[in-house]
Amino acid sequence: MKIINIYHIFIFSCLLFISCDIEDGRDLNGPSTGSISSDLSRGELQDAVSGILADMRTRLGTQVDAQAVAGREYWRFQSSDPRWTADLLTGTLDNNTFYTTAPYAARYANVKNINLVLQGLENTTESFSNEEIAGIRGFVNTIKAHELLMVLNQQFLNGIRVDVADVDNLGSFLSYEDSLTAILDLLTNAADDLSNAGDEFAFGLPSGFNGIEGASGIVDEPENSIVSPADFLTFLNALAARVEVYRGNYASSLEFLEDSFMVLENGADLSTGAYFTFSLSGADIANPLFFAKNSTGANARIAHPTFITDAEDGDNRLSKVVFREAPNSSDVIVPNPLTQSNLTGGFDVFVYESNVAPVGIIRNEELILLYAEANHISNPLEAVRALNIIRDAAGLDPYLGGTSPTELVTEILKQRRYSLFAEGGHRWIDLRRFDRLNEIPIDRSGDDFFEQFPTPANENR
Repeated sequence: MKIINIYHIFIFSCLLFISCDIEDGRDLNGPSTGSISSDLSRGELQDAVSGILADMRTRLGTQVDAQAVAGREYWRFQSSDPRWTADLLTGTLDNNTFYTTAPYAARYANVKNINLVLQGLENTTESFSNEEIAGIRGFVNTIKAHELLMVLNQQFLNGIRVDVADVDNLGSFLSYEDSLTAILDLLTNAADDLSNAGDEFAFGLPSGFNGIEGASGIVDEPENSIVSPADFLTFLNALAARVEVYRGNYASSLEFLEDSFMVLENGADLSTGAYFTFSLSGADIANPLFFAKNSTGANARIAHPTFITDAEDGDNRLSKVVFREAPNSSDVIVPNPLTQSNLTGGFDVFVYESNVAPVGIIRNEELILLYAEANHISNPLEAVRALNIIRDAAGLDPYLGGTSPTELVTEILKQRRYSLFAEGGHRWIDLRRFDRLNEIPIDRSGDDFFEQFPTPANENR
């Protein structure tokens, strides 16, 4: 029996979209729902945690694509499905189709996974120590907060259900602000647990979290390298900083950033962070955000032309897109633009250079930009210092523009546009946060922007 037992008719109807794979390809269909929830064993714990982490990636490509198209980071061409260049560019959205239902179902299915583990932890007869129990609870609630934030990023003012532990008595929909508050409360409680979790988790983590190993200041011997609860707490604090910036609670976000894995200095590795990982082994999955160069109209991600034209001269982040060119009938290399639905682009998105390249969950580069935003009103010179770390890494000269809040927001949004391009649909969320969705380029007559995805049709409000 599969670990996931979908608790809601809507989510059950979307099971076709949900898979449970892990990095090393093991089959997670062994432990039963009843077994985990009634008495979580030490052996089941590792499989359950691995399943939760694996299912974080379910429909990741759909959600990132939908949000990136909404923010015109790129166009998603798929000749078999015109909705990518119709619904998502006109803003006429369907509440019962894949770009709405699939990410929503996948995220809540994983929340259900987590609730089963929490239920099993309450009922366990296993000899877990108090520290181990705190570590398990802190870890899974951190992931739950991440999954709920992913849902909220699409639903926005529709709000979301946060309390879904009782399948027969689901909590009500919370407003956007109350949803963010509830997510932060989850993280706050998880942080308390992680602080009491001792030196090691009772389970292992995949390689995608290795980048934060030692972030707490405690570095293991190489042969014993593990991500400790203290290390994982720096990841939690990074997520909490993102939530607090979304809420406009800048002073609080600075406190979280101070305790995250952020490295705020010139030459810092901006790629340090936590990642989704992929492989081609066993039952694992490939990176859903990878397409080869010069992909055809059957499946392609074409950078929006303004990503190139709006860039500053010398910005090395333009390497995230690749000029489309191919040999002609005379074997001469010529431009190879792609056209679909009256949209033409000459650059492929190429952030991920292979089908097993990792995808960032949250990276140092974003944390530095969150730090700049958190300082842009109270300490504009510090915001500029952070922005210049990003600009220097991008091969750009220091920022010489104005330091009013409005001017700094414009610069922050520009740097976020290029630093986080094609990673998580951040551009759409960022423009929405600052009431600048009207800056989204409109490419064709009848196109428009929108601020949120509809609540799925089968969801009972």
